[in-house]
Amino acid sequence: MKQILFLLTVLGSSILPIHAQQHRPRFHFDTTHPDVHDPVMARGEDGRYYIFSTGMGISCISSADMKTWQPEKSVLSPIPQWAIDSIRGYRGHTWAPDISRHNGQWLMYYSCSTFGKNGSAIGLATNKTLDPASPLYKWEDQGAVIVSHQHVDAYNCIDPNLIVDEKGTPWLTFGSFWDGIQIVRLKKDFKTLAGKPTTISRRVGRKVTLAEIDNIAHYTIEGNDTIEAGDNAVEAPFIIKHGKYYYLFVSFDYCCRGERSTYRTVVGRSKKVTGPYVDSKGQLMTKGGGDTLIGPNDDYFGVGHCSAYQFDGQWYFLSHAYEKARNGQAKIFLRKMNFTPDGWPVLADGE
Repeated sequence: MKQILFLLTVLGSSILPIHAQQHRPRFHFDTTHPDVHDPVMARGEDGRYYIFSTGMGISCISSADMKTWQPEKSVLSPIPQWAIDSIRGYRGHTWAPDISRHNGQWLMYYSCSTFGKNGSAIGLATNKTLDPASPLYKWEDQGAVIVSHQHVDAYNCIDPNLIVDEKGTPWLTFGSFWDGIQIVRLKKDFKTLAGKPTTISRRVGRKVTLAEIDNIAHYTIEGNDTIEAGDNAVEAPFIIKHGKYYYLFVSFDYCCRGERSTYRTVVGRSKKVTGPYVDSKGQLMTKGGGDTLIGPNDDYFGVGHCSAYQFDGQWYFLSHAYEKARNGQAKIFLRKMNFTPDGWPVLADGE
């Protein structure tokens, strides 16, 4: 039966009976509340806003006003063969991209992985423009930036985000679960590692070793809390610089479960890009710290995997949210973001 279901998935609806095809729900693109997962955003040369998100070959939508959206072509076409060959189970469904512009080109980091495994890779694609109508528009894959291996590495190479510090040095932050969120310095080519990853956020309050992840079904923290191995529920890092601080946003708890999703976005800050990051109470993010910016509430089962941008002097917070009114579907969540007098981010009400 599993083989039959697999064939149906691979070959598509053409082999289904006519009556079954007629009753299959058709996807309808919602122009004002589009489905997204793990969204990031940039304003292109044509003045349009482009959101890139998890999907086959990286999904893309665009808007002139950040209110009405239209679908665009996927980014990775064809799917990079190096990723298919390197990451067991990866077939092109690409997670959590990151977009930014440096040295005259757009840089898109992306994740190749499968659920529940840290055999993962972060790749890089580049383009001279985001405008699909431009003759210069062409995404060119640059291959792998960093790879994590099962039973070898205690971190997971997904959810990349690039931050360039005040000295012009590029840093890549990434990670999920396992031993938490990592940061690593890159060389000026924005691709080659210039050091080893270090942990800047974890839930469990201490280093999670490879031996624990591989060999122990559960472990006890400070003699009290017992959790499953790999259940260090933090992911989706995003770092911005505002004033004298770097702000680290991460997501706690669980995504991807529809009405059972419990995602919440937390934040801490540091005067150094490498940390230590602390919350408003002074608790270290490497010891479970982080102020909740937004999470489950009357309208959403969970809100997480965020990014943040400043356009024309105004900060914006972008994430996906599992909407209660839409049975837990992951929808775009875009709000203006401001900072309190003592320098902590707050979200404006929805418009």
